[in-house]
Amino acid sequence: MALFQYRAADHSGKVVEGIMEAEAEHGVVARLHEMGFVPLRIAAPGEAGRRALRVPFALSVRRKVSQQELLHFTQELSTLLGAGLPLDRSLSVLSNVVEGEEFKKIVRQLLEGVRAGKSLSACMSEHAQVFSRLYVNMIRAGESGGILEGVLRHLVEYLERAHQLKEDVTSALIYPLLLVVVGGCSLIILFIFVIPRFSLIFKDVNEALPLMTRLLIDFSSGLSRYGWIALLLLVVGGAGAFFHIRNPEGRLQWDRWRLNLWLVGDLLGKLETARIARTLAALLRGGVPVLEALGTVQGVVANSHLAQAIAQLQSRVKEGKGMARPMAESRVFPELALQMIAVGEETGKLEGVLVHVADHYDQEVRRTTKRLTSVLEPALILTMALIIGVVVISMVMGILAIYDLPS
Repeated sequence: MALFQYRAADHSGKVVEGIMEAEAEHGVVARLHEMGFVPLRIAAPGEAGRRALRVPFALSVRRKVSQQELLHFTQELSTLLGAGLPLDRSLSVLSNVVEGEEFKKIVRQLLEGVRAGKSLSACMSEHAQVFSRLYVNMIRAGESGGILEGVLRHLVEYLERAHQLKEDVTSALIYPLLLVVVGGCSLIILFIFVIPRFSLIFKDVNEALPLMTRLLIDFSSGLSRYGWIALLLLVVGGAGAFFHIRNPEGRLQWDRWRLNLWLVGDLLGKLETARIARTLAALLRGGVPVLEALGTVQGVVANSHLAQAIAQLQSRVKEGKGMARPMAESRVFPELALQMIAVGEETGKLEGVLVHVADHYDQEVRRTTKRLTSVLEPALILTMALIIGVVVISMVMGILAIYDLPS
């Protein structure tokens, strides 16, 4: 038996919190239903405590609503509507239980708008920094079709998968990035502060030193004297590249180049394919028409080269050409995804096939990221060891050369 902290609401909208002992989460859910409550959130006390500790820190550094907070809001709104509570009552409950003062203010504004007679999607569209085009379009489709609860369930699934994939990729890249930062800082300290001290010892016997030692001392001396110029050039070059990328044509060139990078380009292509397929599947399952769904996907996708391809796809679909053939002509989507989408169109099961495409490329991204990091980590460690080894051997050779000099 374990302890679980729960948050639930009764049918009048009153929120209650407490701790319950059960074997698993589903046991807590069942007992809350027996008691006449609608479960909103269930977590182990330790996990809830960790979330509580994270929230104040997050609020101290930003006012933006996080994806995790949006996911919790969507889950809880779906649960309350599924339990039979009206939309305004559900929003009233959530305005008191969502995490973060900024998000509470937004939910209260949604509640005021709904009570004033506006649709939920119209209210959400006024907060584009929180609710994306995809989110708003799916809510609008759910409202028009009378299936808002079902659309919210699809949104929960979409947000959970997208968040999980982002967390997996980020977690896999943290250690290599840490190695690069720590290793780079160590080398800078070594070449700017440590080696110059040795150069003072070798100052009077420079010509008698081995070539490797002289080259290392000269490199360190040049870095100490002119390193600021290299840093300045790097900053200027970075700023120039940044402003070039902000230009639409420059951004298009940058995104096209990224997709053609060795190893990394394939990973980015799979990541974007998974995102496009999952977004399109979520929109179609939510009742959004294909052309409108493609327009939304175009605004959601991060890579402008792929967004351009989707814009061309939208125009071809409007002409009645279908999706698979125009996607193949664009030559930016993986062959397996094209074959699966073609089969989905032929069988009339495009939504389900898109979900399978997204799941497949999610797994491919995880596997590729794991393989890359498993190779990258030892490669970075060996590179650092090699550089430090060369430095140590060069210094030792210089010291031995001094001892070999005639007295």
